[in-house]
Amino acid sequence: MIENFDLKQLVEPLQNWFASNARVLPWRETPTAYKVWVSEIMLQQTRVEAVKPYFDRFIHELPDVKALAECPEDKLLKLWEGLGYYNRVRNMKIAAQQVMEEYGGVIPSGYEELIKLKGIGSYTAGAIASIAYGEAVPAVDGNVLRVITRVAADDSDIMKESTKKSIEQCLFDIMNDVQDGKTSVIPSIFNQALMELGATVCVPNGAPHCDKCPWNGLCEAKRQNRIDEIPVKTKAKQRKIEKKTVLIIKDGEQLALHKRPAKGLLAGLYELPNIPEHQSEENVLTFMKKQGYEPVRIQPLCDAKHIFSHVEWHMKGYVVFVASRELKREEGAAEYDTMQHDKQDWIFVDVEETRKNYAIPSAFSKYAEYLNLVLGKNVFEK
Repeated sequence: MIENFDLKQLVEPLQNWFASNARVLPWRETPTAYKVWVSEIMLQQTRVEAVKPYFDRFIHELPDVKALAECPEDKLLKLWEGLGYYNRVRNMKIAAQQVMEEYGGVIPSGYEELIKLKGIGSYTAGAIASIAYGEAVPAVDGNVLRVITRVAADDSDIMKESTKKSIEQCLFDIMNDVQDGKTSVIPSIFNQALMELGATVCVPNGAPHCDKCPWNGLCEAKRQNRIDEIPVKTKAKQRKIEKKTVLIIKDGEQLALHKRPAKGLLAGLYELPNIPEHQSEENVLTFMKKQGYEPVRIQPLCDAKHIFSHVEWHMKGYVVFVASRELKREEGAAEYDTMQHDKQDWIFVDVEETRKNYAIPSAFSKYAEYLNLVLGKNVFEK
């Protein structure tokens, strides 16, 4: 158990290792509270290399809390396009408005104040407080849970909140263990080093690189030959599968888009029109006519799959070329229950406008490849 392991012995080798092995990352150059905050939110569910260009663009467009608080939602979502989990950036804007209204535009330095902000949990609050302000508080994410349970050979389930709380408390204790009027822990270095060790050495997928680990001679999981057993993690529930037929509807150089509902999955984002289940070409053409469009040609596209946290989309795609958008809907359209989609929900926009102004989820990126190839334009601009 973690309580029976001497964590103090880990501090010095870890901090020394980080000094010579830390990756050069844009948010580490000048780790202000704002940059740490933006980077940590982006890094949730997203790889470091993928985040780098998003971070640079976001900071360029929204360099401070004030700019974030005042950013129009369409622009904000466009800046986030491709990162997914869009509620993260919506919550950031709300939190930025809180900072402007309650803290005079200055991100608070204390953990207890940070955790009151919208979308900031214990990990992000710990990261900002320690990295930007030097407060001796832990920042425990999946990487930290893994490296700590492995080094201590702790087989507690890391999916349980009680395990996380226990590790947070143990790390807090050693970070605040003062001897002879000082502590050996440098909060900003210690927390970043734990994250770095989990990201580059004691990795989440595949075998850890034990020969490069500063704790090579201290790791209980290695000594006990239990590396493959730890961390212990309960399996997530099986994801629900939803079948969809995705339509690229083209009228000349214009493309049809549909805005998703304000609540729920991908709330408020623009998407390619889609209908339930996997439909045949004949059904799609019938659907288009009943919506009041005159399809002149249909072209099947490849199948695609996108995985969310709790649901998978299995998609079948078609390009539908239409000659007119002025026809009246055929009588009986409302009876086509399995494929209803109100025509008024669709907008037609120029491809260039789509690229610049509309945030379209990466779930549809496979079908964007077709548009990029045919039109020679990057519809899903990153």
